[in-house]
Amino acid sequence: MKKNIIHSYIAGLVNTDRGEGYGRIIRFFLPEFVTSLLLYSMPIILDAYFIGSLKSTAMYSTLGATNNLMHFIIKLSEALPVGTAVLVGYHNGRGDFKSVGNTLRDAFWTTLIAGALIAGILYIGAYRIYTWYVPIELVPLGVPFLRLRAIGIFCMFIFMAFIGFLRGIKNTRAPMKIFISGTILFLFLDYVLIFGKYGFPAMGLQGSALASVIQYLFMLIVVINYIVWNKKNHKYFINFFSIFTDKNEIMRLLSLSWMVMLDKATMALAYIWLLRMMKPMGECGIAAFCLVKDLERFAFLPAIACAQIITCLVSNDIGQGNWQNVKTNIKKVTFLASVLVFTMLFIISMWPKVFMQYFDKKGDFIDLAAMTFPILSVFMFFDLLQIILSGALRGAGNVKTVLFARVSICLGYFVPVSYIIANYVPIENMVLKFILIYGAFYIGNAMITVIYIKKFRTDQWMYLND
Repeated sequence: MKKNIIHSYIAGLVNTDRGEGYGRIIRFFLPEFVTSLLLYSMPIILDAYFIGSLKSTAMYSTLGATNNLMHFIIKLSEALPVGTAVLVGYHNGRGDFKSVGNTLRDAFWTTLIAGALIAGILYIGAYRIYTWYVPIELVPLGVPFLRLRAIGIFCMFIFMAFIGFLRGIKNTRAPMKIFISGTILFLFLDYVLIFGKYGFPAMGLQGSALASVIQYLFMLIVVINYIVWNKKNHKYFINFFSIFTDKNEIMRLLSLSWMVMLDKATMALAYIWLLRMMKPMGECGIAAFCLVKDLERFAFLPAIACAQIITCLVSNDIGQGNWQNVKTNIKKVTFLASVLVFTMLFIISMWPKVFMQYFDKKGDFIDLAAMTFPILSVFMFFDLLQIILSGALRGAGNVKTVLFARVSICLGYFVPVSYIIANYVPIENMVLKFILIYGAFYIGNAMITVIYIKKFRTDQWMYLND
């Protein structure tokens, strides 16, 4: 008979015979957390701080709105490298080195075409994109900003193909070093170009976009040179301009990538939709949303790192047939993530204006952000559970479950409910409306979590490799 879910959870936390020890989990956690902090959170936070120092709510709102769109594009760009890494790893493991080189060639041209298409849409459609999801007063600032960022997006897509290749041949150190060097370059140029330091012109918001373009162009040049001139890679017979010899390989690459792309894009699109629903609140509402989201995502970093860890732990345990270890590790990792995330959220919630004043020098939107942050932070527990259980199910090979849960809840619940609240529920109190719209997103995560828990409670995940 199944235990009560609370009793089962507590029993898993204190179980020393099953799963990994907390010390070992923390040793896995620290590198993932540092990597996420340096590569994903710190650039966004410092960039927002620099733009906030210009004392322009319009600029800050435009940056935040664009970063949500860029997050969606980045998630799209991460999908093809997953397929590339899988195919490269398969051929490399078999010793078929020529096919490894051919896979890199196919990935290069596929991502080049995809990057050019998406960058072209962003560049040409910048005006229509902004008028759809941000207040009209932000459009004159946003259009040139997005068009410049589009050039960086083109470079980013091609760059990610090479990263997939390196991961496929089990070279994880080179991507880490390239990412870190690119991040350092971005932060330096971001500061210099926004404020006009060391003889450079003060470009403001455009300086941030240009720094991003240079960052990805630099990383692309470095990774190409590393792969082409490294003697260890000569055995792969890399030739980017050889003729496509096997269309089936390209189809395999795309088939391995599309599900990951749809999965990742779904949650990223939810934030763009949230921005669209906040549009009637004007630039201050948009700015408050972006500030709350950025601080929440910063506090959420431990959960993101733990989701990476649980995927690896689950995949290894299943390979050994240790079914009970899977559930115990999920409980322990969830507990660790909860302690770390809610400690950070509690500190920010106790003194929200102390942290938020660095991003709103004029005081235009800090009150709205400070009043909503503590309440919304409570609901982040659902997001925490959702992301860790998603990682666990991926590790168990249940990728379709994750995809189905996210897409069905987002389209069937979150989109219509948030739309009704934003457009048809007469709420004059901006704080309440902000919380209800944003809270609908977290309630959706709770529904996704229920689907995942039911999957684990029925043990279907052990027998259905979906």
